Amino acid sequence: MQPWLWVLLIVVVVVVIVAALAASRQRRTANLRDKFGPEYERAVDASDDRRGAEHDLLDRARRRDRLEIRPLPEAARARYAEQWRGIQERFIDDPAGSVTAAHTLLDQVMAERGYPTHDFEEQADLVSVDHPRVVENYRAAYAVNQRQRDGQATTEDLRDALVRYRSLFEELLHPGDGAQTAADGTADGRADTAGPVDSRVDDDTRVDTDVRTDRRGDMTDQGRLTDQAPTYRERP
Repeated sequence: MQPWLWVLLIVVVVVVIVAALAASRQRRTANLRDKFGPEYERAVDASDDRRGAEHDLLDRARRRDRLEIRPLPEAARARYAEQWRGIQERFIDDPAGSVTAAHTLLDQVMAERGYPTHDFEEQADLVSVDHPRVVENYRAAYAVNQRQRDGQATTEDLRDALVRYRSLFEELLHPGDGAQTAADGTADGRADTAGPVDSRVDDDTRVDTDVRTDRRGDMTDQGRLTDQAPTYRERP
């Protein structure tokens, strides 16, 4: 074979390899965007390095795969739903305490489902694999909870934090495993203000936040806590 043919063959092989690598990277990016949704963009923005952010997301997925994430038993779902109702009902009297209690309850739910809870950032990263559309709500609520310890959070901040905590709480309570559509979050992971939430606890019982108004108050039609805390009812 003529030397120039060898050179041409090598060039063709290199071009094919480069094209294959580019296509593989494009598929990886598309898959990660589909899996992580808004969490993908947040990771890229935080790192200013798309490739590094993608490696981080892949690492999260690998670490999550090593965990045994379990659905909650029916009795546990009912117990946690009742505890959440109590937290919301106490908001009018103790907003800061209610937000702290909401964070503690989420830790308990995550621990029972199989997520590690010893480090918040690790916890949020692993939860983002299964619940990417509400994990940013969780981070924002945690930031408010930290600020309120120093007396730097307003009642409105605390109200918003409780709604954001609720969006993840409702997904964690879902009887299925894996990522669920946010029951109280928008596609970009922020707390939704479009309407009341209907959180399915199991096939026969629902905790409904679109409920009667009594002296304690209710949820507004924007899905936010008013200055009066909401009450719930359970429907068969």
